[in-house]
Amino acid sequence: MVQTPFQQESLPPALESGDRLNRYEFERRYNAMHSLKKAELIEGVVYLPAALRFRSHGQPHANLIIWLGNYQVATPGIELGIEPTVRLDLDNEPQPDAVLLIDENAGGQARLSEDDYIEGAPELVAEIAASSVAIDLHDKKRAYRRNGVQEYIVWQVCERRLDWFYLQQGEYVSLPVDENNVIRSRVFPGLWLAAGDLLAGNMARVLSVLQEGLASEEQARFVEHLVE
Repeated sequence: MVQTPFQQESLPPALESGDRLNRYEFERRYNAMHSLKKAELIEGVVYLPAALRFRSHGQPHANLIIWLGNYQVATPGIELGIEPTVRLDLDNEPQPDAVLLIDENAGGQARLSEDDYIEGAPELVAEIAASSVAIDLHDKKRAYRRNGVQEYIVWQVCERRLDWFYLQQGEYVSLPVDENNVIRSRVFPGLWLAAGDLLAGNMARVLSVLQEGLASEEQARFVEHLVE
């Protein structure tokens, strides 16, 4: 008797920067690359990360998370994620540097899938960008806007600039900065940011201003609504 040799199922091709795929093929290849920790699909194009520097990404990222994390701890019904995979649509599956979302049971617009991925648009997305030429301010911004991400923060480290956009009538507009150089979220009451101090690395001042926001009446009303 002639036996047919056992044939293993062939692995899908490896992901390469610049590949043009839909989300399902992107996930199939991504899941087969067990050593790959981050890859993004933006407007149907694959992006693989470069090595990350400390001052231009690692440290700003940490400070951003400290600020958002303090808000999340004080606000029941809010969830914070670091670089989660977000299934936005057929052509977009980013891994933002941070997402802040309202729990689905508290009226949030995104949900967690059975396999533990975010599906839909988180209320707030934050990205650390090297400069204004980065994808974060162009293709990603368009994808987030089109899919209904309500607020979008882009920190351009090299240019010492932070933009905080709010979705208004289908377009992103910049949130106003008050006379104290503080920006206040419209989606997350009490989420106040001393933007200049964040850029300067003055985290004591950043957290002090945040505490003022957390002590505000608008924050108290928001928490009351979330835990109803």
